[in-house]
Amino acid sequence: MFFVLSKVLWFLTAPSNLLLLLVVAGAGLSLRWRRLGVGLAALCGLALLAGGVSPLASLVFGPLENRFPEFRDDGGPVAGIVVLGGAVETGLSAARGQLVVNDAGERMIALGDLARRYPAATVVFAGGSGRLTGDGAVSESAITRRHAASLGVPPERITYEDRSRNTHENATFSAELVKPKPGERWLLVTSAWHMPRAVGCFRRAGFTVTAYPVDYRTGPGALAIHATAGDGLFELDIAVREWLGLAAYRASGYTEAVFPGP
Repeated sequence: MFFVLSKVLWFLTAPSNLLLLLVVAGAGLSLRWRRLGVGLAALCGLALLAGGVSPLASLVFGPLENRFPEFRDDGGPVAGIVVLGGAVETGLSAARGQLVVNDAGERMIALGDLARRYPAATVVFAGGSGRLTGDGAVSESAITRRHAASLGVPPERITYEDRSRNTHENATFSAELVKPKPGERWLLVTSAWHMPRAVGCFRRAGFTVTAYPVDYRTGPGALAIHATAGDGLFELDIAVREWLGLAAYRASGYTEAVFPGP
């Protein structure tokens, strides 16, 4: 139920969708209440423009991405690496017969790089299908298994967790699968903006991990002005969704803190 509600509610609350719906609503209201409708449509239209081209997305992203520091190898042993799904376009990959990644593709680059750098470490890829209907859905793990060689990793080197549909399940099912031992160092690979929620879920599952953030959207202290409104709104949607996800996961008991930190 949580999975289904999160998908439906997010469609309605994503800033780009919500503001666009309000513009349409304003246009409809203007047929009967002209000043109210035109005012609402104009206000939301300006908000769409501001959200798209202003540095707002950078301001919302910054605290998420800077919550955990970049990983620095201190020479200590690494027992395992967990790479979270979310970067593989399963439908396109299956249709085109090759690995197709989205804007979070750095997760897959890190998988290949870390598998090479730590040849003795266990490599786990955690990714099922995020589709609302599971019938006929291809999991990210299945696609990764087919195309692991393109990342420079033998398919049999990777342990695949293929049931999870969200971050909570990533953590729970990965912990059940590998049963990490106390004192082991496991690197957790996911997007920097997603790392607080991911670490919070793994802690809740009793799986101690070291953050390995990738897929940064902002530079240190940088405020980006986007060339197109579409780019800015896309980034703003991601950041707002993550903040809402943090609140929802805490309320659901999936994490022990609203904003998990190091």
